[in-house]
Amino acid sequence: MTGTEPMTSEHLPSLPGHFHGFALMHIAMRRDAARLVAVARSGPGARTGGTVTWWHSLREVIDWHHHSEDAVLWPELRRAVPGFDRAADAIDGDHRRLDAAMDAVGAALRPGADPGALPPAADAFAAVLRDHLAAEERIAFPAFTALGATRYASVERRLLRTAPPGVLGRLQPWMFDGADPASVAHVTATIPPPVRLLGRTVLRRRYERLLAPVLRPASRPVSRPVSRPQEKP
Repeated sequence: MTGTEPMTSEHLPSLPGHFHGFALMHIAMRRDAARLVAVARSGPGARTGGTVTWWHSLREVIDWHHHSEDAVLWPELRRAVPGFDRAADAIDGDHRRLDAAMDAVGAALRPGADPGALPPAADAFAAVLRDHLAAEERIAFPAFTALGATRYASVERRLLRTAPPGVLGRLQPWMFDGADPASVAHVTATIPPPVRLLGRTVLRRRYERLLAPVLRPASRPVSRPVSRPQEKP
């Protein structure tokens, strides 16, 4: 990637290390949108209680992510980064469109819903999410670079303090599922060792149980294990 190309989580190694955690969340969202599409296309038998529980968990993380942006991150960047105010106006309303797309998925997963409603709802959600994340990264990543590693770390700590307990308990294994080991190393270096250990053990096992129905829907009896990147101690 050249200096004239936009920074994106799809070219993770080229990004400054201090916001790899934010980028890994975007990667995890796209990954799980693809998983939802696969489940939706695997047949009506895949719409199980386990799938619904997993979806509610994913939605809780996404809701926290973008609501904390609106409450904490964007106001800080508007104050600190010249020109960000104008750039942020370009994606005003994106979070409302994402909420509507997630509402449609939730409705399609309710008991008694039309079985044919889930595939188009999943496809629409994946498309809205992909477009939103790309637009957000175009304005946010240059601003994170301008903010600098120290000030960004302070803002990131404030963001994490707004996370509900359930989100905090899933965040590490969810972000690190299949993630690039070098990026995992960047992020884990900022996590206190006891919390890091908890994320690699108890919390990861809990996450794997949550994810199992999505990797093993009714029409695909063989599952694959969650990919575990090599993490530095």
